[in-house]
Amino acid sequence: MCRRTPVSRIPHSARLHSARPHNARRRRARRTALLAVPAAILLALVPGTASAYPNPGTVTGSTVVHDPTMIRTSSGQYLLYATGGGLAHKTSANRIAFSAGGDAFGTRPGWWSSYATEAWAPDISYRGGKYLMYYAVSTFGSNKSAIGLATSPTGLPGSWSDQGTVYTSTTSSDYNAIDPNLFVDGDGKWWLSFGSWWTGLKMIQLNPSTGKQLSSNTTRYSIASRPTGTKAVEAPSIVKRGGYYYLFASYDTCCAGTGSTYKVKVGRATSVTGPYYDKSGVAMTNNGGTPVLESHGRYIGPGGQSILADSDGDLIVYHYYDGQDNGTPKLGINLLNWSGGWPVAY
Repeated sequence: MCRRTPVSRIPHSARLHSARPHNARRRRARRTALLAVPAAILLALVPGTASAYPNPGTVTGSTVVHDPTMIRTSSGQYLLYATGGGLAHKTSANRIAFSAGGDAFGTRPGWWSSYATEAWAPDISYRGGKYLMYYAVSTFGSNKSAIGLATSPTGLPGSWSDQGTVYTSTTSSDYNAIDPNLFVDGDGKWWLSFGSWWTGLKMIQLNPSTGKQLSSNTTRYSIASRPTGTKAVEAPSIVKRGGYYYLFASYDTCCAGTGSTYKVKVGRATSVTGPYYDKSGVAMTNNGGTPVLESHGRYIGPGGQSILADSDGDLIVYHYYDGQDNGTPKLGINLLNWSGGWPVAY
């Protein structure tokens, strides 16, 4: 992060710009006090560097990916789907070595042709004895878009059954029906968040029996937006931890290789429909968001994230553009630490 910690928040003994000592004894005392300051505070004195964010965990094999979503099956296998074609597929036995497989859809549903020829930003989950995958069909920069749903008994390519459209937007809409994410609350209610640019991120309630919008609640909730300046916010992901709902989202410009400015931010709320606030108390409907991942070193434009609760903790799964490989989009995986009440990637 390119900021300095405000001087008022640093212990007096660590303030490097305070009044000049008048003798050697005071200089020695200041050096001694400075050595006693915790390392975290000393780091706060230095402008943000690459160490402010972790490098992605080690992954090998088929790692070129965009907008990844991942699930761990009961047998321990990882299934990953991503943007591209009929939804690109990868597998891993250990979360490190990934192998490419066939597309989710061998034959693409006919309704896609009204919106585009390939699918984007899938979201995979397992509910009621079957796999569900929400995904988007659209063209870049347009909000003539649709969110589709498919179900499968195994989650493997070729096994997915098309369930048609869930929600759509047109060029006259003030929102964009892409980047879906399913959240199931502890009370059994289903919610779908989605959105990209325009007036920001939205949410609707779903019927658990159909996976589509609940007819008794047709409200479209607004959960994040940027009313001033750029409208660039998309790709919501929601989880509940420690009594709070956390909304992760991707901000700024995606899909420009090493010119991408994508980053992941988060806010939290006491209700699934919001309002969500960042760590500084700024509403996510008013440009708020606390940084989770940003560009550093060769790892440019992290975003398109999803969250997976794994056996060793929560994972944030995302793509970034490799500055040492011509901006190729690659898979990033990090763990999240919640001990401070806010997710910290490591």
